[in-house]
Amino acid sequence: MTPEELKKLDKEVRKAKRRASEAAMELHDLVEDALPGAYEQLPGIAETTYAACKAWDEARRELEKAQEETA
Repeated sequence: MTPEELKKLDKEVRKAKRRASEAAMELHDLVEDALPGAYEQLPGIAETTYAACKAWDEARRELEKAQEETA
């Protein structure tokens, strides 16, 4: 893998981490500020947070694998 491709993967990991962090903050805000009244929002926000964290983990693993292969 070329250095440019590794750099691109690293950028994707950072973007995915930012999205996961934003989703986690939204979930935290719901729990902290709106529950129990807004309980109906919980499944959707939790699902979004889970998906964002999973996407980050997959991107991170892909980057780590690529880094190992080029080392």
